[in-house]
Amino acid sequence: MTAIISSRTRGIVLRALALTVLALAATFLLDSYRNYQLAVVAAVFCATAGLTLLVGLTGQLSLGHAVLMACGGYGYALAAGLAAEADLSGILRFALGILGAVVVAGGVGGLLGLAGARLRGPYLAGLTLALVIALPAFASQVPGLGGDQGRSVPFEPVPDWLAPVLFSTEQWHAWIAVLVAAVAVTPLAVLRSGKAGLRMRAVHGDEVAARLAGISPGRVKTNAFVAGALSAGLGGAVLAIATQTVSPGGYDLAFSLLLLVAVVIGGLGSIGGAAVGAVLVVLLPWLIDTLTTSVGLPADLEQRLSGNLVVLVFGALLVLVTVVWPGGLSHAFAGRFASLSARLRRRSDQHVPQSLTER
Repeated sequence: MTAIISSRTRGIVLRALALTVLALAATFLLDSYRNYQLAVVAAVFCATAGLTLLVGLTGQLSLGHAVLMACGGYGYALAAGLAAEADLSGILRFALGILGAVVVAGGVGGLLGLAGARLRGPYLAGLTLALVIALPAFASQVPGLGGDQGRSVPFEPVPDWLAPVLFSTEQWHAWIAVLVAAVAVTPLAVLRSGKAGLRMRAVHGDEVAARLAGISPGRVKTNAFVAGALSAGLGGAVLAIATQTVSPGGYDLAFSLLLLVAVVIGGLGSIGGAAVGAVLVVLLPWLIDTLTTSVGLPADLEQRLSGNLVVLVFGALLVLVTVVWPGGLSHAFAGRFASLSARLRRRSDQHVPQSLTER
């Protein structure tokens, strides 16, 4: 059993390594703005991966997951700002900023996990909803967070030893985002496929049966919340690096609900579905804005559609996916790929006897 688990973990790590290398290589084919979008997709992917693990495997509904991204962003900004004041730069400042993001997001996630272990159904959703609504007021009252305007983040330039290779700062930020996303999401994939994932599914299925089997539902729920919070916090840190600022307006209720809708559309409990959802969160609003601008609508109508049309499209897409592919887009793609592979295998099996008889 140990050998099977180790080989499974090895396969996940190798796939993550291959995808990371492909993503880093793809940055050379993208311009500066596309690299910026890639960095934002990687940041959102960290959040959606943790959220799909939390909701899909343990059944804990979080409506305020953007708050955990904000915790990571503020933690990075505060720690990196203190490091900059101490004349620290480079990898040391970046490491301290990441440590600050992990500590703040992990601490808040641990508290939410302890609450989630005691709250059920809509009560946990109400608690996280209250947090995301209270975030702007909290940021305006706590010194050092910058109020509604937010807090600036120290600029991360391209290192001198990479300057001959990378052609822009946005590409370097995309590299940072991809590497951090790999570090954040790979452990979640390992957890999902291992014993921890089985415990989460058992708690989601029946807490009483899980408790009789020797599983502590409270501990499992708390651990799941902490794991999702750490991943979301790293995503918030990456987003702060890419945007050079962190403010409560960037993590409002609309964005938090958008993350939840994205993981449902992508496929709950699926890391691939979280990736699909992250791409939709970043690229779909940009695509809609591009189309509405190119059509040449009147200025007042375009202003009314701004933001509202994105919500409408996401809502329609959610209904469509729920009706046609209840498992999400990732399961639909996986099913199509599996059926295509099976069809190709059947065709190859049919051709082998004919070739043998011809000989």
